[in-house]
Amino acid sequence: MALNNTYDARLVQQETAVGAGVQVLLLALLGTAIGMGPAGWVSGLVFAIATWAVLSRALHRTRPRSFGPANRVTLGRAILVGGVTALVADSFESSPPVTLLVGLTAVALILDGVDGKVARRTGTSTPLGARFDMEVDAFLILVLSVYVSMRLGPWVLLIGGMRYAFVAAARVWPWLNAALPPSTARKTVAALQGICLLLAGANLLPYVANLGTVLLALGSLVWSFGRDVVWLWRRSRVTAAFAAEPVRELVAG
Repeated sequence: MALNNTYDARLVQQETAVGAGVQVLLLALLGTAIGMGPAGWVSGLVFAIATWAVLSRALHRTRPRSFGPANRVTLGRAILVGGVTALVADSFESSPPVTLLVGLTAVALILDGVDGKVARRTGTSTPLGARFDMEVDAFLILVLSVYVSMRLGPWVLLIGGMRYAFVAAARVWPWLNAALPPSTARKTVAALQGICLLLAGANLLPYVANLGTVLLALGSLVWSFGRDVVWLWRRSRVTAAFAAEPVRELVAG
């Protein structure tokens, strides 16, 4: 029997398997309710399989003692995001029920503020949990930007693609990988993206209002990323200067 402070691969992997099963069940319910087409089914299933595979690999690598309550909340959000993904993919073939799409998205956004609190209150905050939460957030914003772009234009994809562009740029410029200081403004801007895209996707406001809402989201996101990039660049210059100082002293000596 595994002790409470040891890694039990079987129990941890069972959690991800249950999550994948619930994802398939949600897709089946959506398919029955709206008659979802092949695009929705394929997208939802691919999302479920990819989430299970990536999460299982990460858990095997980090070997946590348990999956944890906060990760369960995030996994629930991921399941909802899988449903949103399927609905958005299906919207290319037929108009999705907006109420259902908005409902799933709204619950996923609300739960975004829950998993972090659960992790802090239960003392189960981990780098894996933070990364899992971040990736679920980023993918939801990407999917929502795809949906809203069908009404407002492809420029909306800049919102969903900006974080992935930053990750790609960090492979070319490693100084972008440095840790950023905590920022309430950054968290606020990140939350604003989902709210603004949800409002625009619900299509309750006039076109001009939807346009202004999404432009606000994009503008704040550009400001936030720009501020962080400048901070990281300045930090890299300071680090390089300190690294070069011993060399200059050695040459001078």
